[in-house]
Amino acid sequence: MNIDAITLKSLLAGGILLAGCPAGLAADWPQYRGPQTAGMSAERIAWSAQPPKCLWRVPAPAGFSSFTVSQGKALTIVSRDHGGVLSEVCVALEAGSGKELWATPTGVARYQGGGDSGTDQNKGGDGPRSTPAANAGRVFVYSSDMVLHCLDAASGKPLWKKDIVAEFGGKNIGWKSAMSPLLDGGLLYVAGGGAGQSLLAFDQASGTLAWKTGADAITHATPVLATIQGVRQVIFMMQSGMVAVEAATGKPLWRFAFPYSTCTGCSPVVEGDLVFCTAGYGIGGAACQIVKSADGLQAKELWRIKGDNAVASLWSTPVCKDGYLYGMISFKKFGRGPLKCVDLKTGQVKWEQPGFGAGQVLLAGDKLLALADDGQLALVEPSPEAYKEVARIEAVAGKCWSTPALSNGRLYIHSTKESACFDLSPPTQ
Repeated sequence: MNIDAITLKSLLAGGILLAGCPAGLAADWPQYRGPQTAGMSAERIAWSAQPPKCLWRVPAPAGFSSFTVSQGKALTIVSRDHGGVLSEVCVALEAGSGKELWATPTGVARYQGGGDSGTDQNKGGDGPRSTPAANAGRVFVYSSDMVLHCLDAASGKPLWKKDIVAEFGGKNIGWKSAMSPLLDGGLLYVAGGGAGQSLLAFDQASGTLAWKTGADAITHATPVLATIQGVRQVIFMMQSGMVAVEAATGKPLWRFAFPYSTCTGCSPVVEGDLVFCTAGYGIGGAACQIVKSADGLQAKELWRIKGDNAVASLWSTPVCKDGYLYGMISFKKFGRGPLKCVDLKTGQVKWEQPGFGAGQVLLAGDKLLALADDGQLALVEPSPEAYKEVARIEAVAGKCWSTPALSNGRLYIHSTKESACFDLSPPTQ
């Protein structure tokens, strides 16, 4: 597959990098869990017996926001004092050096006071949990109070904003919204509006409403993008279950009933026409197959396992490779919960390795980067046969419930205490 410079520029400008790009191709990481929202990168990484070089390390006050990397900037959200008010602040750092370029407040920082330790079994709540998205010179932030902000990427200057509660009859959720904005093409997607406008799409440039639909109540989960049965779609994890709509129009496509209790923070995981969902608080996990009929698309349940032991996860969304899920799939086992491998088609747990807690994973080429909630980073060979750890480092101090980001050979990590960037780029030929 050959990609010329013009085509690649177009893909990146649209916030899209196809999973089929050549191995080793470097790219931006423009939104939560990457270009295709699957926690996967086409980049190949290099990590020998020697620990990867830390390029920079900076303080990052409380929060569980992950990094977005776009056009030379690393973007995240931290808690800072602004005019005497503890605020959620979107920060732009120079990607290669960690130098702060600008900082813009986007709302009041909620629920301060949670611990910093990965083994601390408190309820968390340490400030912002949403991750910015970036495209075409703009940065988008969805605050915990459900205000959608568009900022100028060069300066941080506000360009437009939408208050989903005030303008669209929205209702927030306990512990406040943790949803990140989702980008595709020229549209931006969030959920949280009232009846008839629960799911919303806006024009990225102007903030103009593109479409609205639905009446489902939100969870803390961020929606994902997928092309299933030839249809580009956005899949929302709502309190009624998974709700899929056509990305361009908002046309309802299919639903999959899945109960809600207390909190659901994991995004759906898609491989081909199979979709996995999971939640804690007694809910468990399930998978469905999206099939096409004369009546459109339908979700056919493959399996469902209830309870908090086998396939239940709080907010740690797994990745999928060759039909197997890999992730910190556990419920409230902070500091000790396992990294698991689960057969997507059956729900069978193939293996589990304790000691990761409620961390997050990223698939880089054919390697798994597993960030434990105490800040340890493990390099793992993703295989359903057994747990195969290659290397491990203590990457950051503090609690890590955020997802690493990989862009242009650099790995970006954010904890409740600091942010750090590591060089994982292959040697130049």
